[in-house]
Formats: sequence, structure tokens, C-alpha cells
Amino acid sequence: MKSETGLGFGIIGMGAIAAFHAKSINNLPRARLLAISSRNAEKARLAAAEFGADYYSNFEKMLQRDDIDVVCICTASGYHLQPALVAARAGKHVIVEKPLEISLERCDEMIAACEKAGVKLTCIFQNRFNPDFIKIKQAFTSGKLGKPVLGSAYIKWFRPQEYYDAADWRGTLAGDGGAALINQSIHTIDLLLTVMGPVRSVYGKIATRTHKIEGEDLGLAVLQFKNGALGLIEGSTSIYPGYPERLEIHGEKGTAVLEGGVITRWDIAGEKSNIKGVKNNKSGASDPLVIPIAGHMAQIDDMIDAILENRAPVVDGREGRKALQVILAIYQASKSGKEIILST
Repeated sequence: MKSETGLGFGIIGMGAIAAFHAKSINNLPRARLLAISSRNAEKARLAAAEFGADYYSNFEKMLQRDDIDVVCICTASGYHLQPALVAARAGKHVIVEKPLEISLERCDEMIAACEKAGVKLTCIFQNRFNPDFIKIKQAFTSGKLGKPVLGSAYIKWFRPQEYYDAADWRGTLAGDGGAALINQSIHTIDLLLTVMGPVRSVYGKIATRTHKIEGEDLGLAVLQFKNGALGLIEGSTSIYPGYPERLEIHGEKGTAVLEGGVITRWDIAGEKSNIKGVKNNKSGASDPLVIPIAGHMAQIDDMIDAILENRAPVVDGREGRKALQVILAIYQASKSGKEIILST
């Protein structure tokens, strides 16, 4: 139920990203962090003390609380489904870190469970709330860039082997679903699809070049969008020292480039550009913990609006599924050596 100080929140899983959720909730006036759950009781206790919440080592017990309205699932990617199903059955609205899950079947089961329970579901793609990205999307949607020609996502990041060794699920097929594409690159791939629209077909190739992991640390793809435009994806965690992610949108009348979350090119016919370029953008290129919490705050705040207004969140379950579908098609294309046609 809604408390006098806003909606009550709980967090399941205390990986590194959970702190972004906790800080965001504590900075939103319509939200209150009430409880944290982790299989590691000591980790839960320490986090609860830091963020001013109760702690549990059993998330099912936490979800029995009537004052928790929304739960944030911050477990390993391949372990999102079970807590989401339990939360939905308990009548809690569900926020899931990206990716929604590691297979489309598991995503669909989660979406169906939330719909059946009448609760909201959102997948964290916080970069959609970036003002510069929104400006590019609006320019494309309004036709300012003209007929779409090419959309590209470049995520040339770096992670040392120690990053993967620090958590036993990272880079594994069971826990991560892959590696560089499904974990790091998925954010920029989501932005690419949000602008360019649905994908018709995918050619792809993945490789593991510099890390001792099951998943890929390098992936390339050529896309054909349903609107006829083509697309490129380059995603990696092997490019030293790591460079800000870049989204390029090209139309017949202009080009817009987003680099590290900031517009660095705005070349549109008949429109003067005052973009001078920005250095030291807040990108996770070499450190996943340097990104600001503003995006998470905006998306969690949108979820609060969605609950109070009884509307779908901006990134609902079906939206959260889209980038995963393309990434899984890249994996399939690499394995088969064939073009993969995506179902609608």
C-alpha cells in the first residue's frame, strides 16, 4: 500500500548495481526504501545499514510485507525470473535490471505473470531518459533527419579479467547469458532500436579474444531495419583503455551523434549546429561504477508515475525484450553462419 511518505520499495540482490537503485530511491520524494534482501546475510545487513532499510536473507519473506509496493530485482541476469514471479504473485510492481532475462521464453513468462497479477513491469534502460538522447529521438521521429539511412552503435569498452573474476556469474552463459553484448552493449543497442525501430534481419559474429570467460568479449553485427535502413553494431569489453559508447543516426537530411550520453554532432540540412564536442563524458567505458544515478532516478520516477496514473511505464516488459531479441539473434547468426530473420 502507498505510505504517507510515498511508495514502499524493496531491493532483491546486492550486486554493484543495487547501490544505484538504493541511492535513486532515497533521493526520490515519492519513494521510500524499506528493505533489502540478499542471500549473503552480511552483505544485506551492511547495505541496509548504509541505506537506512531493514534486511532479509530470504526475499520471499521480505515480499510478505504489506508496506512494500515495488521491488527492484538486481540479481545476476540469469536469475531475474524467479524473484519476479514471486513478486508478481505477491502483488508487487517489478523493476528489473537489464537484461530482462537471458532468454525470450523467460522474458515472456515474466511479462505474462505481471500482466496476470495486474502489476507494472519495467526493465532498466535508464539512458532512454537522457535529455540529449530524447532530442535525437524527437528529431528522427519528427522527420527532421529525413528518410532513415543508417543507424550504428559502437560500444568499445574495456573490462580487465579481474572484473569477471570478481563475481562468479559474470561472463557465464547461465548467469550472464553471454558477456559484452548482453551485459555492456545492450544499453546502446536499446537506444539504437528505440530510434530506428524494429529489426527485420541480423548477420552477426562473436568471439572471445582477451578474457577467460564463456561469453563473448567482442561482437559485430549488420542489421536491416524494417524501414529499409541498415545498421551496424560493434560491442566489446576488450578495447583498451575503453572509449565512450557512441550512437550514430544518419538520415538523408542529416546526422546526429551521441557519445558518452552527450550530443557531439548535430549536422542537419538548413540548421546551424552549435555543438562543440564534450570531453570527459560520464561513460562506463572502463569503470561501470562512474555513471551518474540521474538515469536510474528518472526511470524509477517514471515507474512511480505509471503506478499512480495506472499507465504503462516508458520501458515496459515488451520494450525491455526488444534489445535482447536482437542480441540473441546475433549469437544465433554467429553460431549458424546465416542471416537470422526476426519474428515480429
